[in-house]
Amino acid sequence: MAELVNDRTVFSLAEVTKSIQKTLAERYTSTFWVKAEMNKLNLYPQSGHCYPDLVEKSEGKIVAEIRSTIWKDDYQRINDNFLNILHEPLKSGINILFCARVSFSPLHGLSLSILDIDPSYSLGELEKEKQQTLDRIRKEGIYNNNKSLTLPLLPKRIAIISVQTSKGFSDFRKVIEENGWGYRFFYMLFPSLLQGEHAVESILKQLFRIKKVLHYFDAVAIIRGGGGDVGLTCYNNYELAREIAMYPLPVITGIGHSTNETVAEMVAFRNAITPTELADFLIQQFHNVSVPVQKAQELISRRFLSLLKDEKLRLLNTVRYFKSVTASSLGTSLNNLAHELKALDRQTGYFMNRNLQLHNSVISALQTNVKRQIGDRNRQLEGMGQFFKRDVMAILNHEKWLIQGNISVVQKTAEHLLLTHLQQVAAKKSNLISHAGRFISGSSVSLAAMNRQIELIDPANVLKRGYSITMVNGKVITSVSDVEAGATLKTVVADGVLTSVTSSIIKTDQP
Repeated sequence: MAELVNDRTVFSLAEVTKSIQKTLAERYTSTFWVKAEMNKLNLYPQSGHCYPDLVEKSEGKIVAEIRSTIWKDDYQRINDNFLNILHEPLKSGINILFCARVSFSPLHGLSLSILDIDPSYSLGELEKEKQQTLDRIRKEGIYNNNKSLTLPLLPKRIAIISVQTSKGFSDFRKVIEENGWGYRFFYMLFPSLLQGEHAVESILKQLFRIKKVLHYFDAVAIIRGGGGDVGLTCYNNYELAREIAMYPLPVITGIGHSTNETVAEMVAFRNAITPTELADFLIQQFHNVSVPVQKAQELISRRFLSLLKDEKLRLLNTVRYFKSVTASSLGTSLNNLAHELKALDRQTGYFMNRNLQLHNSVISALQTNVKRQIGDRNRQLEGMGQFFKRDVMAILNHEKWLIQGNISVVQKTAEHLLLTHLQQVAAKKSNLISHAGRFISGSSVSLAAMNRQIELIDPANVLKRGYSITMVNGKVITSVSDVEAGATLKTVVADGVLTSVTSSIIKTDQP
């Protein structure tokens, strides 16, 4: 009760706050939808209640601010809805469209009691921010800067920005380290937050660190293990997107989602849907060099065998030529000897006819001389034959050794190529099984989410949450204009039907 103090009517604070509470309760009798930025969620895990700080900004300045409340049951339902639709929990720093009613407590003051939040609106706001960043990047003319860089033929020195314990980083390492071709990579982890309100600051910090030692690396990889669109908000940030676009090293991303490409991915040198695909991309760069090398090796081998065949044929021709020359030389020498013998015989007969008294010793000496000449000539011919024979055998043995060595090289090369192809088939089979498993798992999650949404909008479940349906003459009432005074109403609730009679009708335009 008010009291009189020095001719003044004085109210207690409790009376004033209760009056405000009553006035607001009479004025705001229904719920209404509001859009605002949830600056901070303020979740209390022990009680399960949330007390979000809501703000509205204009040109970067806060122009309105109010406290709000989300009770435990409402928070659980809203958070489940966010997880089903956005694959991310309700969190700080996002724009929301929410259904609320005005609440005033004499002890805690004015606040908004949030009953529901539309996750699709938050998704639309994220898309709006993305488009603004993209337009700004294009206007500055730096959209293709990083894409225009040249990746080394063998990009084997990779600076990785990721969370050490993330599944995406683990999948990347497994593919890189266990590749079936024995390619060797050097990579170094620069740990960073990859989502949340501090993610942009953390990623930029690591990019600046890498820039100081960029001559040690061929490329930068940003690897994240997947998540919903809300968790990707940091990758639409202008500062991060601009740094990636202007980065002096090629930036390749494997953020782990298949839809709604972020600005950071758009301006990067290369964007892979998953960390596994990013690892496959790097391995493919090695393939692009390895395949031409293998073809060159095969070409060299074919040309070598062809050259070897030609040299062998030439050797055979040379041997035939040596044999022909040797036989011709021997025949000529024998003919010459035969002529000399005949000539000697003629000379001997001539002298015998002229001088029959010539002593037999002279004839014997002449015969001995002739035989010695014949023996010397035969020995010379035999020496020449042995010389040609040794040279021919040496050439043949050397060529045989070369042919055996090349056969061994060709056998080893064929075995290596066969093993490589078997390993490629095994790797592709493993990747196919892995992709199929992830696809089936993702489809199961989507079906479960759709089923939960259907259950939420089931009329029976709606009635169980405290809603009701009021009808007059079998028709659902949507306005007070549908009812006349004295009309009989039927109200359907979760466990039955109530019948009542309209005693009065009050129409209001309040929200």
